[in-house]
Amino acid sequence: MTADWEREEDRLTSLAVVLPLALMGFVIASGCWTLFAVAGVHVRAELALTSLQFGFLLAMPMAVSAFLAIPAGLAAQNVGARRVMLLCLAGLALCMMLLLVTRSYVGYLVAAGGLGLAGGFYCAGLQFVTGHCRPARLGLVLGIFGSGVTGAGFNYYLVPLFHEAFSWRGVALAYLVALLLILVLMVMLTSSDDAGADAGSPVRLGKRFATIALNRRWQVCAFFGVVAGSFFALALWLPDYLSSQFRLDVQTGARLSQWFVVPGALAQIVGGALSDRYGSAAVISRSLVACLISLFVLSYPPMTLFIRGGETVIELEFALPLFVEALFVVALGLALGCAMGSLQRLAILGSTSSAALVAGLLLVGACSVAFLLPVIFGAVNHWLGIRTAVFMILFALLAGCLWMFARDSRHRERRSFLHRGI
Repeated sequence: MTADWEREEDRLTSLAVVLPLALMGFVIASGCWTLFAVAGVHVRAELALTSLQFGFLLAMPMAVSAFLAIPAGLAAQNVGARRVMLLCLAGLALCMMLLLVTRSYVGYLVAAGGLGLAGGFYCAGLQFVTGHCRPARLGLVLGIFGSGVTGAGFNYYLVPLFHEAFSWRGVALAYLVALLLILVLMVMLTSSDDAGADAGSPVRLGKRFATIALNRRWQVCAFFGVVAGSFFALALWLPDYLSSQFRLDVQTGARLSQWFVVPGALAQIVGGALSDRYGSAAVISRSLVACLISLFVLSYPPMTLFIRGGETVIELEFALPLFVEALFVVALGLALGCAMGSLQRLAILGSTSSAALVAGLLLVGACSVAFLLPVIFGAVNHWLGIRTAVFMILFALLAGCLWMFARDSRHRERRSFLHRGI
């Protein structure tokens, strides 16, 4: 009993050091990850980019993250999560240096691709914190780590602030300093034994994939990919959307967008904690229903109705005011965040020994969707000219996700009932 208590105390002590460091690192990494969500607007004006070129610039970090996700997860198990996290931080610092000197579209694309290393940090960080927490609090711990996406909200303040004072490239310098500081702190305060390499992972790799397939984690990873990918894609697109839709300046549109990102990121903590108590399925289904309600309202474009009377024509204008649209955008962010926290717990629960690999699968799905959606948004906006079509696309995508999740949940319940009956 004493030995168990001492092991539990050691685990809590290490988690108290590991979790804040991993969270700080992910906050800065996610800020780098979505830097072009705001800075890209200035690059677009500077280089006179088309909607498609702008969409590709926004999508590059997500594309590279999707490509690196599984290799980063495997590397975290083979060489140690801490080492992978340090390498990703160093790579992000090099990207910040490139942004300070480049002036061409190709150079920006290369730097944007390098920002995809933030995805590798996420995979390794998930393994890093999972190894130090109890299963009963897994949802809460994963939600706290996932809430590091709030770092994306920093850009909505920092980029306009630096742009007005000097140049948006000052943000790259600020991130460079922060990355180097986190790098030093992780080297000094964590041990190389923390989340170290699993010597048996290369041998058991096929078995781990088979276990993931047997536990039906593939479906959960796909659901997470749709939900998280929609969140990231909309976070990237909102500054430009709000600026264009309501004829705001870039700075105002960027500051309004952080009310989607920050509450949504913090809602992952709530979603994870509620899942620990009530189960993931209930939280996910209710969160997706709330998403659909918000998207249904946001999908309506400004329109004019002409009603023919006896001798006159009555003209009615319909458009959501900025305040109402902002409320539904906040509600959408909160609902997406709760669903992300719950899905993350559902995927990792029962696969903690392969947390980095599962995190890689989660990230592949999320970044693949987040890569495709901005390109689709840009194409639809270019061809149709209806800006709210973004929300129509997300409504259809999440409605399909909710239907598939409900069907999968019913199948699991039926199999469980039959198994108990036998």
